Amino acid sequence: MQIPEIKPNQSIELLKALHILTREGKLNQDSRRKLKQVYHLVNFIEPLFKDILSDNPNPTLVDHGAGKSYLGFILYDLLLKQFEQGQVIGIEARADLVEKSKELASNLHFERMDFQHLSVEDSIQSETIPPNVDIVTALHACNTATDDAIQFGLKKQAKYMVLVPCCQAEVAEVLRKHKNESFGKTPLSEIWRHPIHTREFGSQITNVLRCLQLEAAGYQVTVTELVGWEHSMKNELIIAKYTGQKRKNAAERIDSILREFNLKEMQHRFATPH
Repeated sequence: MQIPEIKPNQSIELLKALHILTREGKLNQDSRRKLKQVYHLVNFIEPLFKDILSDNPNPTLVDHGAGKSYLGFILYDLLLKQFEQGQVIGIEARADLVEKSKELASNLHFERMDFQHLSVEDSIQSETIPPNVDIVTALHACNTATDDAIQFGLKKQAKYMVLVPCCQAEVAEVLRKHKNESFGKTPLSEIWRHPIHTREFGSQITNVLRCLQLEAAGYQVTVTELVGWEHSMKNELIIAKYTGQKRKNAAERIDSILREFNLKEMQHRFATPH
């Protein structure tokens, strides 16, 4: 019997292997929420994939910080398998997850899926990954892992980047470290005076800086929500399309924001390749 929430072409065997479905083929509440998020992301990625197919019959999609590769597997199952074109490469720093994903891809005969046990720097330099890729995704890549995916996408000249950031703590930590100094510098420091505001503002400003970084590198950026806030608090979706038109004042805005909020030591994090 078809479960209404599951797309018609979706492999039930895959969903069971990913523990989204129980062995009896049932969805629990947590899995339903997870599946809804991934399906929403697939809906955003499908037109990008079709756009690339119009110029490139064999596109490469790289899922950075892949984890258990929920997104990569479902993208392959719903898009690449149906179109019979393209390849998915999952990049993950945890070797055990890479091995499990390789085993699952082999069991399901997903022949155009590959998984690489690589650090960020190694993934940029690796000869096993094409010098240019078409789409970079990062779903709930924690803290600086989203920045790693951006750096990878910039170096690989990705046509599209699709990012759902998660648990951004680095900027908040720097805000916290310089809090007393900031009080004497700007009344705007009231925005992050209380610890909960430090965390939330740190997360917000991180994504603002990421968007400026992408615009400075020639990407057109759209920011929206992935699903309703009742499903997930980690809900911001950044979609970047490479146009080659660099926003002229984006790099200056990054510098100004970092200076205004006492974050100059974060300059390296939001740099763009020359």
